[in-house]
Amino acid sequence: MSVLLLQLAGPLQAWGASARFARRTTESAPTKSGVIGLLAAALGRERSEDLADLAALRFGVRVDQRGTPIRDYQTAHHFETGRSMPVSERFYLADAVFVAALEGPDDLIDELHQAVRRPTFLPYLGRRSCPPSRPIDLGVRQVGDVERALEKEIWRASRWYQRRYGKPSVQLETIVEATAGDGPVDSIRDQPLSFDPHHRRYALRGVRHGHVEVPNPAAPQLSDHDPTAVLGGV
Repeated sequence: MSVLLLQLAGPLQAWGASARFARRTTESAPTKSGVIGLLAAALGRERSEDLADLAALRFGVRVDQRGTPIRDYQTAHHFETGRSMPVSERFYLADAVFVAALEGPDDLIDELHQAVRRPTFLPYLGRRSCPPSRPIDLGVRQVGDVERALEKEIWRASRWYQRRYGKPSVQLETIVEATAGDGPVDSIRDQPLSFDPHHRRYALRGVRHGHVEVPNPAAPQLSDHDPTAVLGGV
């Protein structure tokens, strides 16, 4: 098994697991359905195509920079009649950074890696109005599983964000797909079954919340300077 790592960073992101009418919310971290959709687009798959192989990948995400929730109102008019449509309320995450990990067979992970580097359709972070601000590709890791890959990856937060933490290491939240034998888990309806616009379908998926500790590259460095050294001869 290999693990594909993706960097999800942009001015705005929106990862909705549910939406009701004109209210479009976002989860606090990327959803599996959203990231699988990004990969399917990179491969050039149509929305009506089978995605069982992608849905079978084990998914995890690390919150490197939590971001700020914001709300936006959008208006629209019917093209033919000119009649005003209902005002829609949309939520986003601003200035967030995540590391997503997908674990699966070596050949499929390699195919996805090549697609991310040369996507057929341009990637976006949950919605088409949310383009990435950094390269998405972080490469493939041969480290065993999602947990290990997220633990070993360097902290990807913005430099200004890292400087806010004076300690040499930081704890980052992880949300990893649960496996058989895991203890109590949470659930989210973001397991994609079909992206067909006429019949989108999603199932519940178990997730486990945890933390990993990673070094802070912007932490102040301890100096070897000894101010009393000049007094040694006194």
